[in-house]
Amino acid sequence: MKSNIFKILKKELRETIRDKKSLMMMLLMPFIIPAFAIGMSFFYEAMSDTPIENYNKLGFAYEVTDAEKLIFEELQIEPVYDNVDSLKEQYEKGEINLYITREDKTYTLHGDYDESTQMADALAMSYLEAYKVYLQSEYLVEQEINPLEVIDILRVQEDITMKKNPFVEMITQECFMFLIMALAMAAVYTTTDSIAGEKEKGTLETLLTFPVKSKDIILGKFLSISISSIVAGLLSIVLMLGSLFYLDGAFTIYEDANIIPSFQTICYMIFMVVIYSFFISGLCIAVASKTKTYKEAQSALTPVSFIAFIPSLIATLMGLKTTTVFSLIPFLNISLLFNDMIAGNINLINLALGTFSSLIFIVIVLSIIIKQYKSEKVLFSN
Repeated sequence: MKSNIFKILKKELRETIRDKKSLMMMLLMPFIIPAFAIGMSFFYEAMSDTPIENYNKLGFAYEVTDAEKLIFEELQIEPVYDNVDSLKEQYEKGEINLYITREDKTYTLHGDYDESTQMADALAMSYLEAYKVYLQSEYLVEQEINPLEVIDILRVQEDITMKKNPFVEMITQECFMFLIMALAMAAVYTTTDSIAGEKEKGTLETLLTFPVKSKDIILGKFLSISISSIVAGLLSIVLMLGSLFYLDGAFTIYEDANIIPSFQTICYMIFMVVIYSFFISGLCIAVASKTKTYKEAQSALTPVSFIAFIPSLIATLMGLKTTTVFSLIPFLNISLLFNDMIAGNINLINLALGTFSSLIFIVIVLSIIIKQYKSEKVLFSN
């Protein structure tokens, strides 16, 4: 039996290597990781280091006081004075970053929701807050009240240490998403050719004329597809680590931040890649076994790619944390465990639960596949 499984495995791996399309898709996705990580790092650095000249041109549709002009100098605001219609036209042309109108005591900030306007909005709010304090002080002086006794009645100090660099967290999570996609894509493309491709070409019928049990066939194919997925995952980890080493010294946004995962974290990641590859490969085979042609298998397996990717996206966007319940949910548990590893918060209990639940699902999926392969409807294309 072991000999038959090994023979099927060798045959499938040989065909995978010969199939240029499957091989390309297996290796292409990992190489997107460094390109994406470097590109996003350029974007994050540009966003965090935007010169004030890019957003300090503010339009004013009213006459300002000398005190306001002093505030403009302090905040490096370049004021543009004009009527509302002219300021609106200048804003639409990109000549100013935002314009302000005033009606009695109400100030209105006008602009569209984009990056430069957001930064200009924060600058304008700083000006208005400073001018508000000035007016309050003037009023209190007129009332013969010491402004410091009123305005300075409450003091706030911040003693908040940023333990995590937000850019490090974002770039590592994004790299992880591509890692998950690489695992899924490798499994999808090799499964399509190995299962549906053999049915369509009629080679599966030939294979069954040999003294090989259907169980041996499916286990050989399962191991072959899993190995393809694992190779894509390991290559993704290598390229991700190489990218992080490069980013660590190339961008100022990562200064004084621990962007390189520890050796222990890398070992955990490799272990989870293996577990995830077994699970996604079994799921792909179960779905592809129901199809009869290559094209039909591609259509059926496309949703599997999204199912594999969406939980990691949801976990990242919603900021979900690993719990006992989440550790038992397929796909989501792996995504959350990966996030914990990246953050350096590895909980061995959650890791054990996630691994155990994934192994249980792998066994269930394999049992279903083996049962399917005993049916002629599944084995033959016609």
